[in-house]
Amino acid sequence: MPHSASLHDSDTQTLVHVRGITKSFGEGETRISVLNGVDLDVVMGEILLLVGPSGSGKTTLLSVIGGILDADEGEIHIEGQSIANLSPSAKTRFRRDNLGFVFQQYNLLPTLTAGENAAVPLLIRGVPKKPAIAQAADMLTKLGLGERIHAIPSRLSGGEQQRVAIARALVGEPRLLLCDEPTASLDGDTGHKVLEQLQRVGRQSDRAMIIVTHDTRVFEFGDRIVHMDDGVIHMVQRHGDKAP
Repeated sequence: MPHSASLHDSDTQTLVHVRGITKSFGEGETRISVLNGVDLDVVMGEILLLVGPSGSGKTTLLSVIGGILDADEGEIHIEGQSIANLSPSAKTRFRRDNLGFVFQQYNLLPTLTAGENAAVPLLIRGVPKKPAIAQAADMLTKLGLGERIHAIPSRLSGGEQQRVAIARALVGEPRLLLCDEPTASLDGDTGHKVLEQLQRVGRQSDRAMIIVTHDTRVFEFGDRIVHMDDGVIHMVQRHGDKAP
């Protein structure tokens, strides 16, 4: 039976409010239902983990919350703003100003250096190039890439490219950070360093983070673990709960 990952604590302020979200792909006999009525709240200062088997709807839910995909039914509010009611241009501005994304495809611009790639969100917001790259360089250094700031993506390993993508998401200090397998290409020590930086952002009182992951190393950094399967939420664990 589906569960709801909603919260009703008057002492917490909800940043993400999701109700009755459905999403399908295809039409007729080829139609596949990926999300089947998802309810989810994420409160400020929370790091929420989405786990479950491949095809359970985790990444689709992340994309719908981030306004990259449109839901078929249901409602999504981020800090009270209805995503569905925004025009395409307003939705783009909202994502630029409030959201950070870390997806499995790094999407780095091949002709830009690591520092320039990481600075892109600041440059789009109108920050002058020199301070934007300096801020990006500082974030890359915190992620262990201080000596790779001037390297272009083709000169970086997969793990290094992933850290550049993470730096790009973090540098603008987004209100909501959405991460899809952020440690997939990272070794233990590097992954821990990255998770500490993600935690620093996600645990701030006016921000939150949702992480899709299969990596059990991430579990200790989350406040709640939401288990998905067949497009619905089946179980919610809080940090410290024993696994079933």
